[in-house]
Amino acid sequence: QVQLVESGGGLVQAGDSLKLSCAASGRSFSNYMAWFRQPPGKEREFVAGINWSGDSLFGDSVKGRFTISRDNGKDTVNLQMNSLKPDDTAVYYCAARRFTSASMRGSQYDNWGQGTQVTVSS
Repeated sequence: QVQLVESGGGLVQAGDSLKLSCAASGRSFSNYMAWFRQPPGKEREFVAGINWSGDSLFGDSVKGRFTISRDNGKDTVNLQMNSLKPDDTAVYYCAARRFTSASMRGSQYDNWGQGTQVTVSS
């Protein structure tokens, strides 16, 4: 079992940057890690994912604006969000799979953090 705790959310203006962090603890940090988000009134969507080696994957709506990184020594995964838009407003969740392979499907993740709110004003 992996426990995940997100931090770094807040209220920013359009065009600003924000960094989210996810601290993992528990059995294994070699899992595939990802960030998802759920905008108000909408379904959860994949934002970005990263494997142990640092290979990353991004959702179409954030490509070129967001980057994901992980520090295996500190068991953390970070999401750097640049050029934020009001459409990026959502609760952002950190997630971990039991497996090391990539997935953009939330149903294939086994552990979730409590979420952190990001609000982007226009």
